[in-house]
Amino acid sequence: MMPRSLRSVAYSSWLQRLVPAATWLRNYQAAYFRGDLTAGLTVGIMLIPQSMAYALLAGVPPVYGLYASLVPLVVYALLGTSRHLAAGIIAIDMLIVAAGLTPLASPGSPRYLALVLLLTALVGALQLIMGMARLGFLVNLLSRPVLTGFMSAAALIIAFSQLGSLLGLSLSRGAPPHRLLWEALTHLSAIHWPTLLLGLGAILVLIGLQRYAPRVPAALVVVLLTTLLVWLFRLEQTGVAIVGEIPRGLPTWSLPEINFSALGSLFPTALTLALVQFMSVITLGKAFAARYRYSIRPNRELFALGAANLAGSFFQSLPVSGSFSRTAVNAQAGARTPLSNVIAASVVALTLLFFTPWFYYLPVPALAAIIIVAAVGLLDLRGLHALWRIKRTDGAIALLTFAITLLLGVQEGVLSGIAASVIAIMYRISRPNVAELGHLPGTRSFRDMRHHPEARPIPGLLLLRIDASFSFANADFLQDLLLSRTRDDPSIRAVILDASSINDLDTTAAATLKETARILQEQGVTLYFAGVKEPVLETMRRSHLVDQLGADHFFLSPHRAVLHILRQWGQADTYLKEVPGAEASASERSDA
Repeated sequence: MMPRSLRSVAYSSWLQRLVPAATWLRNYQAAYFRGDLTAGLTVGIMLIPQSMAYALLAGVPPVYGLYASLVPLVVYALLGTSRHLAAGIIAIDMLIVAAGLTPLASPGSPRYLALVLLLTALVGALQLIMGMARLGFLVNLLSRPVLTGFMSAAALIIAFSQLGSLLGLSLSRGAPPHRLLWEALTHLSAIHWPTLLLGLGAILVLIGLQRYAPRVPAALVVVLLTTLLVWLFRLEQTGVAIVGEIPRGLPTWSLPEINFSALGSLFPTALTLALVQFMSVITLGKAFAARYRYSIRPNRELFALGAANLAGSFFQSLPVSGSFSRTAVNAQAGARTPLSNVIAASVVALTLLFFTPWFYYLPVPALAAIIIVAAVGLLDLRGLHALWRIKRTDGAIALLTFAITLLLGVQEGVLSGIAASVIAIMYRISRPNVAELGHLPGTRSFRDMRHHPEARPIPGLLLLRIDASFSFANADFLQDLLLSRTRDDPSIRAVILDASSINDLDTTAAATLKETARILQEQGVTLYFAGVKEPVLETMRRSHLVDQLGADHFFLSPHRAVLHILRQWGQADTYLKEVPGAEASASERSDA
């Protein structure tokens, strides 16, 4: 039986792996609290107006944004591995929620609210499963071009979705930006000017404070100023839309309404949201971990995010992830541990308990202004231009994702971008770069003759370097290349494949190599290999390619292979004169 002391150590280690908070709580110092308190209060104050605004973006009453800033933040603080990430709802997530659920139910209706909570639970369950199965690598499907194109298009969709609230018009909900713009232009005469002026004023204040007083909580200032204006001048009586009564008190515990018929319809939205949220969290987590010199655990982050969403769904929460702006503020304000998330949640809880009447006169155009300014900050035109300038393929994928997201919808855009990325990767794999090598005089090196004009071909020899793993995707392409080159040039007597760039060889490629070697032999051309890595060479042995060619057809370098072949042909003298010390270092034996 294990001694009690060892059992205690094992239990402590298990608890720390399961609940990372056990580590930072055990090592917590009084000096940390001031930074955590300041950061938590600051982020909590930011959370109140932002979460209410983003809830409207998702098509639910503002109070649900506050509910989402309670339990999920505490759960993430216990299970997350980032010290600085500020959890909560963000605009992109709410856009995906609205895009996925609007076709299924009318926003704000009881059925819509039930679907939102079920979606939150489904997203959390997916993230938990992915985290426990260590499937965090799936986020790599969201490449930088896909994310850049999606985020930029989403920024425009979010901004235009608030056009009606900003102008005081009733526009189609969930319509693409071009249709919303056309509707607004055809109803210019119906614009409610007090609403527009209030919204534009809020936008100017937000931009001005962000530029000239970045430490001031701009969103909260706008909320307080506009609420005061509405109350003083009774603008709601002129037609300015206000939030109205917000239920006081904390959310009650209840199970999400399970609707099995809706699960299939919700799954694509849930999967999209799960991946986008994890990408956001892991990107933020890595960035701030690198800045403050600690590490995060990606699969543990996925697990923590899933637990936060699943637990939140029992307390009427919207899906949550990580906010870039609030995380930056959290770090700048001095956060030292995830306790800042708990303090931020406490600020929201106090607001729900005591201060919701203060927001009765909060004007909807002010919340629209907050959303629009936040959305414009997501528009990354420089990133799109940089992708196009650096690599046209990546730029094209980003523009395709951007266009489809803008015109057809969020899920369609993300899935199209992923599909385009996979197709581009498969095309690159199936058409790898194959360099024809020439000898650099006075050295033992062989270089691509396209980039090194001084490199000279060796008569009768074709030296090729394959810059990719050799697999079923490119086996036929490379076979056709080898056979066509040897057929087109009857002077070629031997082919040397520099395999130093080949990291993998599958069974299809191995069989193709055997067939290629046989056809070349019938043509009077001998196939040699140089620089084969041991795992690849092992596959060649097991597939009997080494037996077919002979061990004397495998060499450590192109230099050794060339010297061996030229000696067989009685033509080594000219080559050796250009390679000082070659006689002493090169061996006649093979390297297989």
